[in-house]
Amino acid sequence: MMNLTPTLQDCELLDQQDPLRSLCDQFDLPTGVIYLDGNSLGVMPKTAPARVAKAVTQEWGHDLIQSWNSAGWFTLPQRVGDKIARVIGAQAGEVVAADSTSINLFKVLAAALHMAQADHPHKTKIVSERSNFPTDLYIAEALCKERGFTLQLVEAADIPAALQADVAVLMLTHVNYRTGAMHDMKAVTAQAHAQGILTVWDLAHSAGAVPVDLNGSGADFAVGCGYKYLNGGPGAPAFVWVHPQHTDRFWQPLAGWWGHAAPFAFTPDYQPAKGITRYQCGTQPILSLSALDCGLDTMLAAEPLGGMAALRQKSLALTGLFMQLVRTRLHGHGFGIATPTQEALRGSQVSLTRAEGAYAIVQALIARGVIGDFRAGDGGQHADILRFGFTPLYIGFVDVWNAAEQLCQVMVSGEWQDARFAQKHAVT
Repeated sequence: MMNLTPTLQDCELLDQQDPLRSLCDQFDLPTGVIYLDGNSLGVMPKTAPARVAKAVTQEWGHDLIQSWNSAGWFTLPQRVGDKIARVIGAQAGEVVAADSTSINLFKVLAAALHMAQADHPHKTKIVSERSNFPTDLYIAEALCKERGFTLQLVEAADIPAALQADVAVLMLTHVNYRTGAMHDMKAVTAQAHAQGILTVWDLAHSAGAVPVDLNGSGADFAVGCGYKYLNGGPGAPAFVWVHPQHTDRFWQPLAGWWGHAAPFAFTPDYQPAKGITRYQCGTQPILSLSALDCGLDTMLAAEPLGGMAALRQKSLALTGLFMQLVRTRLHGHGFGIATPTQEALRGSQVSLTRAEGAYAIVQALIARGVIGDFRAGDGGQHADILRFGFTPLYIGFVDVWNAAEQLCQVMVSGEWQDARFAQKHAVT
């Protein structure tokens, strides 16, 4: 399709042939910026300001409390959840948009431990990947301390061997936030189930980035993020999914009034709602849900063009192109590629490693208008990461070529060694 070292002209032709190129018109992208950080915070949809303004000025400002009914505020978590369901292999009525990823993980992990303990008292462990996202590990650690379980952390290659008879729950992030490596959800879930182990999947770096089939994979529980590839805005509500066979078996531990079967009956005792609605807790953030609703519409706009399958095909082409450019144009500059080259094993990002200056190189790129981010290593097996996300809704092939060109210039000029680029910010 292109030369060993792709040229700018090759990339221009790919953009011209891209059936998804019109989708980028849904977003406001700053002039002169190549945004490769949608895996951390998605771009704002053009419809979001007016939608949030309407929720503020008309629904809240004018209609006031009536909007819980007249504007459909009360059912917005379920309606947004139904849109999310369409991109994660779930059915309508199985997903609710609510709270944060950490809070939702606490809900489902607590429910999973309750189920496991009720059915198999000898199961006393949670297994997770050592490089899982820290909030997942922190939530699991806290629950283990509270309930007398043990958290066992292993490397990805050691997961199958760790699935022993005393394991209650396998908790994994589908796409690793550091490396972009992706688990085979169906195969791993089957391995866990063969040992009577429940699975909890974090889809923060999957939903809207790669095809997910929760029902087809036989997963038990899943949570995910609304502000990355779903473009819901900073701090957007997260989402929670529970397999229908589990939903009504137990209470989730945060038994708030929005999860009650009849919230406005105001009974002193808790009666959980049927289905996923019980996984709500307190009053949900309507302004943020309104913005997330717009973000999901940008995802669903791809459905007539092939949906997640088409987005995945373009994502693989974008990430493959960037890795090819790094190998050919940046050879000799000390970069490694932590992301798997095999398409079935990677998400929608490329993570580069470098023994020295990774943070400063990212900052030098940002100064040139190429926005990625940095994730620190642990001084041992996990190296520092320069992380670049490729969101196929609004990233094109010329963007990838230009990003690689700017990285070349940063390295050849040595400008990354300027002291100002080594000054750490609070958010990296």
